[in-house]
Amino acid sequence: MLEDRRLEVLRAIVEDFVLSNEPVGSKALAERHNLGVSPATVRNDMSALEEEGYITQPHTSAGRIPTDKGYRLFVDRLSGVKPLSRAERRAIQSFLEGAVDLDDVVRRSVRLLAQLTRQVAVVQYPSLSSSSVRHIEVVTLGPRRMLMVMITDTGRVEQRIIDSLTPVDDEIAGELRATLNCALAGQRLADAPEVVAILADQTRPELRPCLATMTGVVLESLAERPEERLAMAGTANLTRASVDFADSLRSILEALEEQVVLMKLIGSARETGTVTVRIGRETDVDALRTTAVVATGYGRGPFALGGMGVVGPMRMDYPWTMAAVRAVAKYVGELLGAD
Repeated sequence: MLEDRRLEVLRAIVEDFVLSNEPVGSKALAERHNLGVSPATVRNDMSALEEEGYITQPHTSAGRIPTDKGYRLFVDRLSGVKPLSRAERRAIQSFLEGAVDLDDVVRRSVRLLAQLTRQVAVVQYPSLSSSSVRHIEVVTLGPRRMLMVMITDTGRVEQRIIDSLTPVDDEIAGELRATLNCALAGQRLADAPEVVAILADQTRPELRPCLATMTGVVLESLAERPEERLAMAGTANLTRASVDFADSLRSILEALEEQVVLMKLIGSARETGTVTVRIGRETDVDALRTTAVVATGYGRGPFALGGMGVVGPMRMDYPWTMAAVRAVAKYVGELLGAD
């Protein structure tokens, strides 16, 4: 019971500090929260929490603020992610359903997430290697030039202009299109290299040079890792919390410009339905040691097509932020999974 009560005291400190950005005292806690104990008992609990490293005293006042460790325990002991209201869920769904293509889905998602959480939002485009081929189109652009368009089941469109060593016409383009679609339609792009490696040997000799060139382009598209595309919105939201960053705002902005850093934080969310929270130094990025990252994966099954999340101060409303990230990810996954 003592541990449970101290956890309630910590929860109250986190909630009050998130709202006020002021150190929280025992008297204020006893007055604002139904803790069932006297201010003296609350002071004792706060002393114990401080000794254990969950809260700290920023200056000589009687107030305390949460530490990284305190935020971590608070998040780990959340009884559940705060549910969104029916109106909030309907608004998210309506906003995202208006998207006309994949780029629009990503743009709407990242903008919506930034508005809901008032943090920096980051959305990773669906991983190409985790997608499947829906259709490949081949059209001639000239006597020795073709355009190949690969459309995935997630709505990604990859275009490549191909220069052929041999002359091509519409009939050859049609045969190439049929061959590629027969072999690759429905195949996961992660398995495509094995398929295209033997494809040229299975076609008539006259078609092999062109087909070899085209399959080489497919492999190059995968090797370039175009899944490392991100959209970001809400950077200006950091200025609202500049007091939380002291002298670190510039370094945070510089870190957010590094795509490798963002991929490490957001792209590593490989499961749908599971929201991860990294607090302070848990980000493993020194410039982000004063921030927290809330992320999850989105997709149509247990494995994510991509990741999304937010970056903000440690002093954030974790239940709401986690709920918003999970809700947007859910609808994006459903939207991209629609036939």
